[in-house]
Amino acid sequence: MQQNINKIKEIVGNSSDLVIKQFRIAEDSIRMAVVYTDGLTDKKVLDDAVLIPLMVGVRESTELTAKLRTHPDPISFLQESVLTVKSLSDADDFETLLLAILSGDSVILMDNMDRAMVASTRGWEHRSVEEPSAQSLIRGPREGFTESLKVNTAMIRRKIKDPRLWLESREIGSVTRTQVAFMYLEGIADDSVVAEVRQRLDRINIDGILESGYIEEYIQDATWSPFPTVINSERPDTIAAGLLEGRVAILVDGTPFVLMVPALFVQYFQSAEDYYHRWDISTLIRLIRYLCFFIALSGPSLYVAITTFHQEMIPTNLLISLVAQREGVPFPAFFEALMMEVTFEILREAGIRMPRAVGSAISIVGTLVIGQAAVEAGIVSAAMVIVVSITAMASFVSPYYNMSISIRMLRFPLMALGATFGLFGIIVGMIAIVLHLCGLKSFGVPYMSSLAPFHLPEQKDTLFRLPRWIMSPRTNAVNRKVRPHDFPESESLH
Repeated sequence: MQQNINKIKEIVGNSSDLVIKQFRIAEDSIRMAVVYTDGLTDKKVLDDAVLIPLMVGVRESTELTAKLRTHPDPISFLQESVLTVKSLSDADDFETLLLAILSGDSVILMDNMDRAMVASTRGWEHRSVEEPSAQSLIRGPREGFTESLKVNTAMIRRKIKDPRLWLESREIGSVTRTQVAFMYLEGIADDSVVAEVRQRLDRINIDGILESGYIEEYIQDATWSPFPTVINSERPDTIAAGLLEGRVAILVDGTPFVLMVPALFVQYFQSAEDYYHRWDISTLIRLIRYLCFFIALSGPSLYVAITTFHQEMIPTNLLISLVAQREGVPFPAFFEALMMEVTFEILREAGIRMPRAVGSAISIVGTLVIGQAAVEAGIVSAAMVIVVSITAMASFVSPYYNMSISIRMLRFPLMALGATFGLFGIIVGMIAIVLHLCGLKSFGVPYMSSLAPFHLPEQKDTLFRLPRWIMSPRTNAVNRKVRPHDFPESESLH
């Protein structure tokens, strides 16, 4: 036992947070030791389920002490008759031993034994369940995922009480050994999608996984596409709804954002709140999102193209007003728009990175002051400030932040096309974007489903959200098989 303890100390560099407690469980020579990492172990569980049964229970019971001395396998005897911890396993090599210690479990060593016991005593401090900050709703559940994998899986199981909800786990990262799990509904999720998720996760070879974004980059379909092909959410109700549709959820320990595949283009304009309001309200809000997507993508480029090449499309009174505003502006419309867009992106990034108490003040005051000062100085026109402001507000309407980033990225090349070729250039750019979207796939599912390829039954929940009683059959672009809603047939106990 002492040799094993010395070896553990040597491997971890005699770290100060490594706790080793040696003791005797009998008055003679039965020596034992418990090794754990301070801060990762629940000390109450360790005391109540491991140390007290060994140091008090065995010592005060002559019957247990006698059986322990004569038993051919003392470790098995302790596991079956003494220790009350919820989970116990054996370890006979240092790799398993150290992984357990550094994961928060306690390792129990016994003198004259060439294997150890691993007791499940994990219990570190973690953030409690709070309202999601990135995907807030007016009506709906107020709980969000945390950084604890076990808490997250429990929150999903609390919403889906079905034995067909299966969970598979694995460790990814040769150094961090991060716990990664994926959940799916057996019989509802497509078997080919589940197999593809399993294969892509097993293919990852990296030193460490610190956030689900690491996993997303490894498993996404189109690496060079500006459009995301993996959904991420911090809402358990959103993930539960995706699982019911046949999707696969990927959870990573240490992050509150859960990945979900396959992802479709229309899914980025659907919010969980759409299904908590009446169908007519949800349809109106969803159509507004699509309109804002078009405005955020092409608003500045249309303004630049029309004011530069197609003035005849503008009403006369408005044209006279725009010409009067631009009379003292020394820059072309494209550079004017580019300057304002870059300035707004800088202000937005500064507002995010600054402390929360002053971040909002900097973004609001900076926008008002800089915009007003730029107009008074004659650097930009007032109309351009209005166009850029409306575009910026429209980009925030998307329920998913990564889609709004894609819109911001594509806005600049469309502005260049509009400034160079006018509306013809914008149309060519739009056609290129649509062709690119139609060519994307997410885990074998066309990205533009159910618009391209068009599938009529799925239009009940694409651009519009029809009443729930019309949407009752379980048909969607991810898995078009109609599935039963009930539990598997119950069998009697044997």
